[in-house]
Amino acid sequence: MIKLDITGRNGSSCLAVGERLKNLEKYMHGQTVIITDSVVRSLYGDQFPPCQVVEIGCGEGVKTLETVAKIFERLVELEVDRSGFIVGIGGGIVCDITGFVASTYLRGIGFGFVSTTLLAQVDASVGGKNGVNFSGYKNMVGVFNQPEFVICDMEMLKTLPRREIVSGLAEVVKHACIGDTGLFEFLEESQDSVLALEPHAVERMVHDSVLIKSAVVNRDEHEQGERRKLNFGHTFGHAFERILKIPHGEAVAGGMVAAAVLSKDRGLLTDREVHRIEALLKTLDLPTRFDVDRGRVIDAMRRDKKRKGESINFVLLRGIGNAVVEPITIEALEDSMPRLDLCRLG
Repeated sequence: MIKLDITGRNGSSCLAVGERLKNLEKYMHGQTVIITDSVVRSLYGDQFPPCQVVEIGCGEGVKTLETVAKIFERLVELEVDRSGFIVGIGGGIVCDITGFVASTYLRGIGFGFVSTTLLAQVDASVGGKNGVNFSGYKNMVGVFNQPEFVICDMEMLKTLPRREIVSGLAEVVKHACIGDTGLFEFLEESQDSVLALEPHAVERMVHDSVLIKSAVVNRDEHEQGERRKLNFGHTFGHAFERILKIPHGEAVAGGMVAAAVLSKDRGLLTDREVHRIEALLKTLDLPTRFDVDRGRVIDAMRRDKKRKGESINFVLLRGIGNAVVEPITIEALEDSMPRLDLCRLG
C-alpha cells in the first residue's frame, strides 16, 4: 500500500492506494453513515462495516440537488450531528454527492471515500472538488473541501464493465499529457497490460495519476491558476458529454484531441505529438471525433463554469507532458472549429 497526502486550507487528505474495503472501519469515527449506489451495494454490501447505509440510484441523472435533499432528510431522521461522519463508497458520482452533502450538512461534517472505479481512483475522488449538476449542466453547484481519506481498493476494479474501465483510462491519459511524459510512454508501450488491468499496470496508473493530481492540488487547491491544467480536454469534453449523453471519459477523450489540435494551430504542439495523443486514445478504445452540431457545442461552452466574461481559461499543451493555460474567447473557438475539424457536423 502507498499513502500520499494532500494538504488544503480545510484540512488534509490521506490517499491510500492499495488499501482494502475490509479495512474501512479503522478509518471511520463518530456516527458513520455510508452513501453508495445500488450496484456497488449489491456487489460489496456484505463487506460494509456495520452502520447505516443510504442508497442512491446510478448514473449522471441522480447527481442533482433533489438527491442531495433526500439524503439530508435521511441524515435528519438518523439524528446525525456535527460529530457524524459520512463515507461514500462508489464511483465519481457517489463521491461527488457524498462530498457535497458532507460539506453542507450542518455547515460541514467529516467524510471519506472508497473509490470503486478507475475514473474515481485516478481523478474524481482526489482533490477536494465536490458538486452536483444543475439544469443539465455539469458540476454547476459545488464546494472545495478535502475528504479525510480516499481508499483505492484495486480489487474492486475487477467487477467494472469494460466501458467504465476505458472511460477511466481517459483521465490517466490526461494526467500523462499535462505532466508526465514517462507515464505517457508507459501507456503507449503497455496497452495490452493496461486494458487487461494487470496489477502492475493498475498500480502504476493509479499511483502516477494520484501523484500528479495531488501535487497540483497542493499548489492550487481552489483552482486559481495551476489547478486549471487538470481541465485539459474538459472544455470540449463537458460539451460533448452534455449533448451526446456519453460517459465522462469518452467525452474527455474527444475533448483532448480537440485541445491538442488547437494547441498545434497555435504553434505549441507538433503534428507528430497530436498523432501520438490521438493514436493512444484510439488504441485504448476511446473515441476521438464525434458527429455533433458545432453550434450546440459552442452553446454548451458558453455555459461552462470556467468561462469568465467572453473568454474561457483553456488548457493547451506545449509538448506532451507540459500544459499551459491561455484565455481564449468564445468567438475565437467558434471561428477555429470548422478550420480545425474539432468535431464533425451532425
